[in-house]
Amino acid sequence: MLQRTDERGSVQDATPSGPLVVGIDVGGTKTHLRAFAGDTPVADHVRSSSGWRPHDPVTAAGWLAALAADALPAGARPSALAVGGHACETPRQCAQIRTALQLHFDAPALVVGDAELLVPAAGLDKGVGLVAGTGSVAVGRFPDGRPAQVGGWGAVLGDEGGAAGLVREAARAVWAAHDRGEEPDALAHGLVASFEVAEVPAIGAAMEAAKDISAEWGRHAPAVFAAAEAGSPLALAVIEEGGRSLAALVGRLAARGVAVDDVVIAGSTVLAQPLLYDAFTSALSDRVPAARPQPLRVPPVQGAVALARSLL
Repeated sequence: MLQRTDERGSVQDATPSGPLVVGIDVGGTKTHLRAFAGDTPVADHVRSSSGWRPHDPVTAAGWLAALAADALPAGARPSALAVGGHACETPRQCAQIRTALQLHFDAPALVVGDAELLVPAAGLDKGVGLVAGTGSVAVGRFPDGRPAQVGGWGAVLGDEGGAAGLVREAARAVWAAHDRGEEPDALAHGLVASFEVAEVPAIGAAMEAAKDISAEWGRHAPAVFAAAEAGSPLALAVIEEGGRSLAALVGRLAARGVAVDDVVIAGSTVLAQPLLYDAFTSALSDRVPAARPQPLRVPPVQGAVALARSLL
């Protein structure tokens, strides 16, 4: 008899009624594991993603195995395992982690990028998964089943429409206004306060001092949205452009032959900020009129569970 953890963290006995499937969503900040024996929940475990090293397949596989050992009942042997991994950027990288996982699990396994969990989590067979949280990325599948990814290039070079990218573009906007001799507006005042500097020119040094650029830039995004709510034309323009950039990701996939009828949207930035979401959906209707945007209403780990079931 297995034991499972309920939503309050207490352990209960559960008689398995089918094979044990394990789904893992390794995000940039937190990792979520869910496991089912047939239709019976066995584990629902959330922990920090600290220590996740997707560019070292052996280390990544060991990290996943340790997570499963900690979250699953003692002696549990998965029948299938699927992982959506943050920063798993190429099919080769994902395949290397999957191969390394075979040293730990005698079961079918699949490793994909974490954004690829969105479409199956929404109960769809095909479509685009779009994430705009700290960063931004869009993924889909070519007609022959090969994965396609656009965006996700990090805060220095890309991630337009994500929190870090919005802050970068907001800083550029206030610097340009400063160079034109304009008085600081709500966006400039907001960034100065958020970065805890004395004046607009000092924002640059504060940004360059960041050690974890995406996370440290991204945490200032609320200042951009607050300035927009206060009526800053600069902030509103940055957010509008961010929405257009997210729609452009979907447009690039469509141009490459990826099915984009359904666009499943996730991410703490785009779903929490109506100004950005509305800018994105408006731009999407212009750029890809047939696309149907839909916010993801369940945790992405549900997509990992669905993929694990598909391996049986």
